[in-house]
Amino acid sequence: MKMVLQRVAVVGAGAAGLCAARHILSRPNSFACPVVFELTDNIGGTWCYVERIGQDDHGRPIHSSMYRDLRTNLPKEVMAFPDFPFDPQLSSFLPHQEIQKYLKKYCHAHNIWPQIRFNTMVEKVKPVVLAKEVEKNTMWEVTSCDLSGHQKTEIFDSVFVCSGHYSEPYIPNVPGMKNFKGKLLHSHLYRYAEPFSGQSVVVLGAKASGLDISIELVKAGAKVTLSHGRPRLTFPLPSGIRQSSPVVAIEDNGSIRFQDGSVDQADTLMFCTGYKFRFPFLDADQLGLKIQDHMVSPLYRYMMPPAFPSLFFISICKMICPFPNFNCQVQFALAVLDGSVSLPSRAEMEDDVHRVLRDKVDRGFQQRHLLDMFEDQWEYCDMLARTAGFPPLPPVIQGLYKEVWRQRQVHPENYRSHNYRLISDSQWELLK
Repeated sequence: MKMVLQRVAVVGAGAAGLCAARHILSRPNSFACPVVFELTDNIGGTWCYVERIGQDDHGRPIHSSMYRDLRTNLPKEVMAFPDFPFDPQLSSFLPHQEIQKYLKKYCHAHNIWPQIRFNTMVEKVKPVVLAKEVEKNTMWEVTSCDLSGHQKTEIFDSVFVCSGHYSEPYIPNVPGMKNFKGKLLHSHLYRYAEPFSGQSVVVLGAKASGLDISIELVKAGAKVTLSHGRPRLTFPLPSGIRQSSPVVAIEDNGSIRFQDGSVDQADTLMFCTGYKFRFPFLDADQLGLKIQDHMVSPLYRYMMPPAFPSLFFISICKMICPFPNFNCQVQFALAVLDGSVSLPSRAEMEDDVHRVLRDKVDRGFQQRHLLDMFEDQWEYCDMLARTAGFPPLPPVIQGLYKEVWRQRQVHPENYRSHNYRLISDSQWELLK
C-alpha cells in the first residue's frame, strides 16, 4: 500500500522558511514537496535589502528592515546552518549582501526554488477539525492570493509560520509626540546615514540596531543622543554620541524631555525600539493564542499552540543565534509530524508553557522580554536535539558566540575587524 505523504505549507521564504523547506525535502518518504508562500519576488526575508521604503510597486508593504551598510554582528562561523558552512575565504563579519548570496546558494543546493510561490500573499490560515480529537484530526485551509488577485484555497496537514518578526515597527507611546517639529522615524525605515549629516538625532534604544545606527550617523556627521533605560554603557563610544536617560515626553514647543529632567532639541527622533508580532492571516482566538506586541502565548517549546500542535512558529524567539536555532526547531517539528516525537496532552503542554514562563519571570524577565533567550538558547537547542534524535549543535558555536558577545561589549566599533576559524566541534581560534 502506498503511504500518504504529509503536505506542509511554509509561510515565508526567509532563512527560517528555507530551512523548513530544506528539511521537508530531505524526508521524501514522509512528506510531499512543501509549498513555500513568499510575499515578495525574492528569497531572504529580512536579509533582502530594498532601498525603497513604504510600499512596493504592487502596493504591498515593504517588509525588510535591512539598511545599506549593515554588517552581521555575529561571525559566519556561528551564523551558518550547521550542515551548510559559509565560504571559508570570506571574512567573519559579513555585509548583508553575502548573507543573501549564501541563502541563494542554500536554495540551489537543496532544490528549494521550485517549491516557492513568489509574489503570493497568505490571506488566511484556518484549522479544519475533522473529528472530536482536535489534536489528531486537524487539517489546515490556506488561502493565498497572487498579484493578479487570483485567490486559491488548499488543504495541508501542517503549516510552518516563518514570516519573521522584523517588519512591524513597535513605537512606544511618548506623550506629546504630535508636538515634535522634526522628523519621526523608526529604524524599519532607515536605509543610510548621509541624509542626517549635520543634524541632531535622538536615537531611542541602545540594543544592536540602536548602537550600530548611532555609530553610522556620527561617522556621517550627525550629532547623536543615545537615549535608553539600560545601565549606562561603559565601553568607549565615538565622540559624537552622548548617552541620555529615556525620553519621557515632547513639550508643547517641540523640545524633548528626558527622564533625568534635562530638555533638548533635535532634528530627528529615531525609534530603534524593536518590532511587534503580527500574523494577520491567523485568528488568534480560534487557535487558543494570545498575540501581543512582544509576546505570543501559549507556545509549547516556543513553537506550537497546545490546542493545534500541527501549526509551528519557527524563529519566534529573540536574542538567539538565528540559523542554528531555526535548524533545531524545524527538525524537532518534523519529528513531531512524522511520529518520532510523541507530544503530551494539551493540558500538560499548557502547564509546561506556564511553568517555563513563570520561571523566566522569577528570574527577573519583564513581560515584553519573555521570548528573549540569551543563555537559555543552548539548553533549549540541546533539548530539542535530544528529544527528536538529531545531532546537537557543536559546543564551539556557543563558545564563539559568547566570545563575540563579550567583544561587542568592549569594542562596539571594531570587534568586527576580527576573523575566526573553527578548529573542531569544541575549539575555535582567532586569526591574526
